Amino acid sequence: RRYPTVEIRAETFNASTHVPVPSDSAFLKALLFELRFVDDHIFVEHRDTCTRINHSSVYSVRTEGGDLWPVLAFQKSGLIYACLPLVEETLEPRPPLLTVSGLSQGLALLLGIVDYISPSRKNEAEMTAKIGQLRNLLIQACPLGTPLNTNIRSLNSSFDDIQEMPTDENQPAWRSNTYKGKPQVNVCITEKVKCMQYDKRDVVDMWQVYGAVNCKCDIEGSAPNVTLSLNLPTNGPPLQDIVVHHCVTSVDPAMLMSSSAEPLDDSVYSGPYKFPFIPPSDSFNLCYYTSQVPVPPILGCYQLIEEGSQLKITVNLKLHESIKNSFEYCEARIPFFNRGPIAQLEYKVSYGQLDLSREKSLLVWIIGQKFPKSLEVSLTGTVSFGTAGKEHPTDYVCTGNTAYVKLYFRIPDFTLTGCYVDQHSIQIFAPGKPKITASGELISSDYYIWNSKAPAPMLYKTLLD
Repeated sequence: RRYPTVEIRAETFNASTHVPVPSDSAFLKALLFELRFVDDHIFVEHRDTCTRINHSSVYSVRTEGGDLWPVLAFQKSGLIYACLPLVEETLEPRPPLLTVSGLSQGLALLLGIVDYISPSRKNEAEMTAKIGQLRNLLIQACPLGTPLNTNIRSLNSSFDDIQEMPTDENQPAWRSNTYKGKPQVNVCITEKVKCMQYDKRDVVDMWQVYGAVNCKCDIEGSAPNVTLSLNLPTNGPPLQDIVVHHCVTSVDPAMLMSSSAEPLDDSVYSGPYKFPFIPPSDSFNLCYYTSQVPVPPILGCYQLIEEGSQLKITVNLKLHESIKNSFEYCEARIPFFNRGPIAQLEYKVSYGQLDLSREKSLLVWIIGQKFPKSLEVSLTGTVSFGTAGKEHPTDYVCTGNTAYVKLYFRIPDFTLTGCYVDQHSIQIFAPGKPKITASGELISSDYYIWNSKAPAPMLYKTLLD
């Protein structure tokens, strides 16, 4: 979709440095070239030079009229999502990405389209139908080039529905329809923990918690007011890097000032975290946050030693005593890169069961739904390999004995920070007594334990006195 009014504004802002947007076919060709989907076997200096390593999804696309920047593009489930945000300032010199507000708006819109299309990616007919409706939906979501509602799934798919929408001047743009029925509020706190453990004295282990508070508010009225509070236990780690949804009407500035980039001090805001808001019609993430918890949920040690044609492996895992010992699932996956299929395996596990993947290059240690009373489990074994084929996994980072164990787990009704929703503090200024449901979950995300007997990729902050 093109917006002539936006293109005119871009020309006004950029004057002599303005690069016109080419035809759809020419833009697509240039974009595929930039993303290396065509001619990827040819070295092109402006695209492939080592001095131009892209650390984001923002690209400069070379066209006949010049370089188009910033083009926001990424691939998801076999589709390419792209947009060209307006930069409301001069492009020479290029401004920092963080100052271009159109980038965050464009990303939110693209992610809304992904959320709308991706559930149908396995059904080609359904996906084609959804893509056919997308133009009508974009008229509502982004009528004149500025995103008004990035939740594409909540929009109506036909013009008839649009004309029948109620016109209440108090109803905000993000409430696409009104609810009729018994009021109910569902809140779920999802925390994901990332971790890098090295089991080395001279290397600092790293872990970080990322949280999201998802809400679904079925409440009558065109603009109902809701206030929700997040609480922490006594001495719980404070929430940091808080980002709130645009439907939040006001927030304590001190809540937004706590940043993980700065050391914690006694004055940091530790709650309760109050969020007054007018909820959208569909489910949405009320806020995101990070937290610096004192310990990771599972401590691990991985040792891999090569002896002749065999590998000797030892894995020890310990669940911290403060963690709820009740998993929906918990497993450790041990991949073997740049080697042939596993030809011989001898092992001993203190708990759970060990499976070999079908391609015989991955050990899956299923720990199950509970750790034993000792909260410790161990695996020892020897592995030998056959001749490597093309189908076996390779990795440019994990060569030799540089290897890792990756943990996958989910703990329902638990958060690592202890963050919870006080149901009694939820205030709803609407008729009727609502049914309130609150839950939480802790999920692993990029949870790595590196082989302590070999060098491992490291990214950590030096501790300064």
